[in-house]
Amino acid sequence: MDTQKTQACRKRNGKQVSFDFKLSLIDEISNGLISANYASKKYNISRSTIAYWIKKLSCFEQTKEGMSKNDEIKKLKERIEELEFIKDFQQDMIAEFEKVTGEELSKKFLPEHLAKEIQRKKKKLTK
Repeated sequence: MDTQKTQACRKRNGKQVSFDFKLSLIDEISNGLISANYASKKYNISRSTIAYWIKKLSCFEQTKEGMSKNDEIKKLKERIEELEFIKDFQQDMIAEFEKVTGEELSKKFLPEHLAKEIQRKKKKLTK
C-alpha cells in the first residue's frame, strides 16, 4: 500500500496586522494625511498590499457609515443653514460693536467681501 506523505503548509512571510489598523491606514490615506508610498515605507508594507486593502476595505468604510446620498445631502444642507445663521449672528455682533465703539475693525482684519457685508448690516441697523 502506498502511504501519502503530508506536506507542510506553506508559511506566510508577511506580518499580520489588525483589521482596525488596516481601516485607520486607509482612512489616513483617503483623507490625504499621508500618501500610500509614505505609508508603505513607514509601516514596511508593500504598496500592492496597501492598494489591495484600499480596494477591498474602502467599500467597508462607506457601508459602515450607512448613510444614503439623500440623507447626506439633507444633513449637509442643514449644516450650511446652521453655519449661515452663525455667520449672520457674528456679523451682526461685529456691526453693533463697530457702531458702539466707532472703530472700523472689520476693514482692517477681515477679507474685503466680509467687510462689505458688515458695512451693509451697519447701514441696515442705522435705518
